[in-house]
Amino acid sequence: MIKKLFLIVIAAAAIGAFFHFNLHQLLTLDGLKGSMDQFDQYKAQSPLLVIGGFFLLYVVVTALSLPGAAILTLAAGALFGLVEGLLVASFASTIGATLAFLVSRYLLRDSIKQRFPERLAAIDAGVEKEGGFYLFTLRLVPVFPFFLINLLMGVTAIKSWTFYWVSQVGMLAGTFVFVNAGTQLAQIESLSGILSLDLILSFALLGVFPLIAKSILNVFKKRRVYKNYTKPKKFDRNMIVIGAGAGGLVTSYIAAAVKAKVTLIEAGEMGGDCLNYGCVPSKAIIKSAKVAEQIRHGEHYGLENTTPQFSFKKVMARVHKVIADIAPHDSIERYTNLGVDVVKGYGKLLDPWTVEIKLNDGGTQTLTARTIVIATGARPFVPPLPGIEETGYVTSDTLWTKFAELEEAPKKLVVLGGGPIGCELAQSFARLGSNVTQIEMAERIMIKEDLEVSTFAHEALTQSGVNILTSHQALRCEARDGKKFIVVKHNDTEIDIEYDELLCAVGRSARLKGYGLEELGIETNRTVVTNEYLETLYPNIFAAGDIVGPYQFTHVAAHQGWYAAVNGLFGNLKKFKVDYRVIPWTTFIDPEVARVGLNEQEAIEKSIDYEITRFEFEELDRAITDSATKGFIKVITPKGKDKILGVTVVSEHAGDLIAEFVLAMKHGLGLNKILGTIHSYPTWAEGNKYAAGEWKRAHAPEKVLNMLEKYHSWRRG
Repeated sequence: MIKKLFLIVIAAAAIGAFFHFNLHQLLTLDGLKGSMDQFDQYKAQSPLLVIGGFFLLYVVVTALSLPGAAILTLAAGALFGLVEGLLVASFASTIGATLAFLVSRYLLRDSIKQRFPERLAAIDAGVEKEGGFYLFTLRLVPVFPFFLINLLMGVTAIKSWTFYWVSQVGMLAGTFVFVNAGTQLAQIESLSGILSLDLILSFALLGVFPLIAKSILNVFKKRRVYKNYTKPKKFDRNMIVIGAGAGGLVTSYIAAAVKAKVTLIEAGEMGGDCLNYGCVPSKAIIKSAKVAEQIRHGEHYGLENTTPQFSFKKVMARVHKVIADIAPHDSIERYTNLGVDVVKGYGKLLDPWTVEIKLNDGGTQTLTARTIVIATGARPFVPPLPGIEETGYVTSDTLWTKFAELEEAPKKLVVLGGGPIGCELAQSFARLGSNVTQIEMAERIMIKEDLEVSTFAHEALTQSGVNILTSHQALRCEARDGKKFIVVKHNDTEIDIEYDELLCAVGRSARLKGYGLEELGIETNRTVVTNEYLETLYPNIFAAGDIVGPYQFTHVAAHQGWYAAVNGLFGNLKKFKVDYRVIPWTTFIDPEVARVGLNEQEAIEKSIDYEITRFEFEELDRAITDSATKGFIKVITPKGKDKILGVTVVSEHAGDLIAEFVLAMKHGLGLNKILGTIHSYPTWAEGNKYAAGEWKRAHAPEKVLNMLEKYHSWRRG
């Protein structure tokens, strides 16, 4: 901080001296003309000294963003001629601009980054990709004040060397015009005479040239990508979608809604993993497990504690009934009625426009489409532990079938993984009678959440009967004497854990094989590589959902489906970058954990100057009536501002409560707006309003309140 203040003082002193000694009068057209004879004499006596002094003066004026750079450029032509003057002015102006750029970066970037982290991050991402290109365009057009460009670019993450050489090349044309004009100094009446309207329009056209060149380059890039393929003259479909999970369903629905001819290909069940293996069945069993727990702890509600009597087989039957009840929402019949051509089979890309479908009934069908969307989802990742295949395991996909005929929940269940899926299922099966051991290699479960949230989840699962082993690394699976064991390592000691069933919940991997991606050279790195528009290597082939990431959530897949459909069908007119700024998610343990935006550990990692507002649910009337007071709302805001950077809610119904904060963040509404909104009493949603009230109380205007106190005292006489 001291160094920055010192630099500011030095710069301010230099600028003050510049104006105090009327040096700015010399850097006018009249001042330049009046002093040319004297400068010519100096040059004749000491040419190197004059060149060096002039060069240094030019650098200082540009570095301090002082007025007069245009006059100095004229002077370079008048003093040194076209070639020598151009060299001096070009290098001096670029070095000075770079110094101004570096000073701006040193003084301003950190503070702006703290105040506007998300906006600057977005700008930095764009600059990293296209910064040199846009700087070059700006430099070509002298209408844009160069000193302002220097200062603004210093706030971004553009590399110093890139800034220097792009500025050197980009300013060369304008510098040439002024230096050349300076060689005829006596004929110049004003600077506006140099920058005539025709010249400005010429520069503007020059500035547009890189944009035109970029468009032409994009055309050539497309031709190079497609050079080995022959594009059909006619297409069977406007769009083909492979995969009927959330991403594929939304994509095909939107395509049909705008009257495009679309085919949706799915070999398995409609609705994808979420309906058949993920969100829906897991939430169904979570509910059954929660009711069993409430019966077990009836005293919380003024009832008697009772051991729940149930058939695990009936619990699983209910899970499958829930799936069946929701299935019509994603059924072939519904989507056919919406205008989607649904084909049951495996789709594979033959070329950028052609898909071969191996039909489930044994036949083959080939279709062409102008746009293709890959939405094949992800599958549970099974770690390559020695012995795991021999001893057997289930995943979040397969347990629903394997456990469906069990009369009782597995006696000894090991859950491998401490993420959201592992935690949800570990707690549920423990509540339904399993002896559950949960193994996590990291130092805590739910590692992406704040430490206190992880601790809260750990305690909640432990109270439900889960034995949680963190910092335990799974080594291998073994079968001995008719029993199965997983061997883990903790503090360099191997531990044997017996189990009846092993549930692998260590993450999910994108389905990349068998769709022709490799044959077409479409890049994959754990997921399909796309740009911000969801385009793959081929601009007409898009990807959406878990196969893309970066968030493997059903609602994000649906969100991406909209962009894939719109960009795929109308990208020739207008393309939209996928907006990931406000993504909520919920872990459905009991109590639930929901989050949107930053949490505290992320705010610390990003060096954001933040503050925390908390509301404890033990203060909420509705939570008290429901005997569910455990939990809190935690809001991250910039210091002194009510702008919401992130929210974590831990409570019953947290997944529902977070929606209000998602809406507020999406539309730029602060905590004051939430506080000013009426919430029904007594509801859980009031917690959001009370959290906003906590922020308001912490930022009460004390001086105004003191004045009001004196005013009311005066009114009382």
